[in-house]
Amino acid sequence: MNSLIIFKKNVILPVFCENLPHMLNNYSKEDKVLLAVDCIIFGFDKEELKILLIKRDFEPEKGKWSLMGGFLKHNETLDDSANRILHHLTGFHNIYMEQLYGFSKVDRDPAERTVSVAYYALINIEEHNQELIEQYSARWFSISEAPKLIFDHDQMVNHAIRRLRYRTSNKPIGFELLPEKFTMRQLQKLYEAILDEELDKRNFINKINGLDILIKLTEKDMSSSRKGSFLYQFDKEKYDKKVEDGFTFKI
Repeated sequence: MNSLIIFKKNVILPVFCENLPHMLNNYSKEDKVLLAVDCIIFGFDKEELKILLIKRDFEPEKGKWSLMGGFLKHNETLDDSANRILHHLTGFHNIYMEQLYGFSKVDRDPAERTVSVAYYALINIEEHNQELIEQYSARWFSISEAPKLIFDHDQMVNHAIRRLRYRTSNKPIGFELLPEKFTMRQLQKLYEAILDEELDKRNFINKINGLDILIKLTEKDMSSSRKGSFLYQFDKEKYDKKVEDGFTFKI
């Protein structure tokens, strides 16, 4: 028989109760639901915004295209789980990522009742580990040519694109998709790809220069023309200092 100790006016009173575990913990009565983390991974190849997808190697929907995902483990936070999943597929640590949205439609996964929390992440395609792409049967697709995805993954991607467009208009997260050194043309192409609209070259350059957060290098990219194009770097230290002084990033 289980006993419960009650403290009352400095007197210890033992109370015997056969149902003590149920008194202390009602969790056993609740439904158990799997919690998944799915990652929308964006990259930029100097011309197009792309998404990294994997070919699913187990049922249900085996052989179809999917986001990279996995289940939350007992010892993980959601961010821990997303970092683990991203590292497995990209080989990177400290990736820019953001929690996006929870997807909980009852029949979203035909195998088991599963709630998914989606994250989107930004990586530099040029630095991505090619061996990991082959290991997971992964492939980069341009956003406009991506195949239909399993379950509600297309809905997740649409949410992520809308969030990415909003974030890049008021934060310099787009630089996460570029190499460390980039041309002004590459930067404009990036914003055009994300926003899905053509930008006036002169207005764009004036706006970027007005932000005063880039370092113009003496080096040039000679692949674009005989004269070459100057390379730039994002000055994060200067940007952070400007934010402390009340600066607002706006494209």
